[in-house]
Amino acid sequence: QVQLVESGGGLVQAGGSLRLSCAASGRSFSRYAWGWFRQVAGKERDLVAGISWNGRNTYYRDSVKGRFTVSRDNAKNTVYLQMSSLKPEDTAIYYCAADPTSGTYTTFQPIERYEYWGQGTQVTVSS
Repeated sequence: QVQLVESGGGLVQAGGSLRLSCAASGRSFSRYAWGWFRQVAGKERDLVAGISWNGRNTYYRDSVKGRFTVSRDNAKNTVYLQMSSLKPEDTAIYYCAADPTSGTYTTFQPIERYEYWGQGTQVTVSS
């Protein structure tokens, strides 16, 4: 049974940092691209960052560039999102997702290509 389990969310003051982890089990995800998404109540789930299966290609939405870093450890079947200089507008539920179809030069879109999803972890940034 495939499971993706996020951890590392919580409450942090503006300017602080958090590191999200997404640990996968049930199969190897070494050939999967990964995406980190976030969602605020009443809004669509948006792509925040992505990393290709080999780590050579990454994506960041404009609002997090220079503040967030996505990485992966295929040996541990885990993907990370290091978030720094957090802002109140980063407050959301964060989800990891795995895409089995993408090569190195994936665009990480659309959302429908992601086959497996974690349960989400709440990130709250206070001002």
